[in-house]
Amino acid sequence: MKRSVQAYAYRRPSAVRGGAGGARLGLETSGGITPAGAEANPRFFTGFLAEPRAAAQALLSVADVAAARYYQPRPGLASLDPVVTANGDRLRFESFSGCCGVHARLDVLAAGLDGADVAHGTTHVDINNPLREALARLGGSEPLHLRVGPEELAVTTFDGPLVEKRVPLPDRWLRGFAETQVIASGFDLRAELTAAEAVRFLRSLPRGLSGRAGGVRWVLPAPHGTGLRPATRPAPGAVCLPGPARLAALHRVLRHATGLRVYGPAAGPGSGPLPGAWELTLPGMRLTLTLSPDPARGFSGEGAVLTHLAGEESAADAELLSVLLAWEPRIDPAELADRSGLPRERVRAALTRLGTAGRVGYDTAEAAYYHRELPYDAARAEKHNPRLVRARELVAAGAVTLLGDGLAAVRSGDLVYQVRATASGAMTCTCPWWAEHRGGRGPCRHALAARMAGRTAPAGHRGGPSG
Repeated sequence: MKRSVQAYAYRRPSAVRGGAGGARLGLETSGGITPAGAEANPRFFTGFLAEPRAAAQALLSVADVAAARYYQPRPGLASLDPVVTANGDRLRFESFSGCCGVHARLDVLAAGLDGADVAHGTTHVDINNPLREALARLGGSEPLHLRVGPEELAVTTFDGPLVEKRVPLPDRWLRGFAETQVIASGFDLRAELTAAEAVRFLRSLPRGLSGRAGGVRWVLPAPHGTGLRPATRPAPGAVCLPGPARLAALHRVLRHATGLRVYGPAAGPGSGPLPGAWELTLPGMRLTLTLSPDPARGFSGEGAVLTHLAGEESAADAELLSVLLAWEPRIDPAELADRSGLPRERVRAALTRLGTAGRVGYDTAEAAYYHRELPYDAARAEKHNPRLVRARELVAAGAVTLLGDGLAAVRSGDLVYQVRATASGAMTCTCPWWAEHRGGRGPCRHALAARMAGRTAPAGHRGGPSG
């Protein structure tokens, strides 16, 4: 696994401090992007949380996911600092599990905040062990003041002390952000439970971690809206629950839950394991866990972004759309298409490319994208995506021969594979990868290469050398 070292420099550790006005939660920031540009320690919010106990537990749930590895658990796994995005009317806290198979996001909405206006920007926040212990001890009746940003009275010079963490950051973590926004955009609401039904269902699930976090299960909405019931196999209306133990982080906030919504793609007879999003609604907040299709599969390898990244025009389109983004909490592709003059399909491809740089996410509850700015670039995600890199190498080597009628021959080593475009626009291949996954994990490198070659070939061209 390729890794880079990300240094987080905080003015002081995040902490809960007591006082006459109640507890004061100070979340320290590092390395943020704001409308004014890059800032070392940006300030995003100062005010009170409407539901302090629920908010403290929900924040701990996000930290729980960052510290967990659900597939092949490893004791002592170092957690990554969650990312916080301020969208003007809400705060979004996000993290990935160490295995990259679970994405957690806590949305603290306007109803959950009581204070000054929320700023705009994205940064990392320090979640340390003493802070976790203090949040866990927080009483239910005391108010909680939240500050996201550096301490106003702290004076830091070049020689002054900083709290610095050097965290080995896998590149797959960045690719996971890109994949989840593409995958989640294909979800629909599949089930909605009351608070009591949600508690009953979640408490019935296994919580202990194993090699596969409890296996893959299927559930169906129970008759007359009475929760979820087990299903023996996939069927229309069924919801996949891949690794039920991976929902353990929701248990912290069950006592505060007002309901549970489940999102996912359509299932039918013969469906393989599917991803899904499990959203626990809280007073003024939403806590969402998005699960990969199998505990053994991290989001970073799903390949949902590859087709969009293979198009050369998406890079220029992404540059155009990036100018139009303004930290909106809701990005409507149709509105972006009108403002940019681009067709909707090209807008979605450009949003996918922006997602590879961590610049957009997707909110299943609102069926809309949102703007954030992680300190990465799209080139880094592409560079460490093996299928995309190999596809570009195949095209550059002249290994693709276009045969017409949607057919292409792609030489890879000593073998030649046939790629065929279907009526729906999908592509099949005779290689072992496609035979194993049948398109369920994105296109293979040969299909990507054929698509790239087809887009760059002049009209009427039937191909070049096969290598």
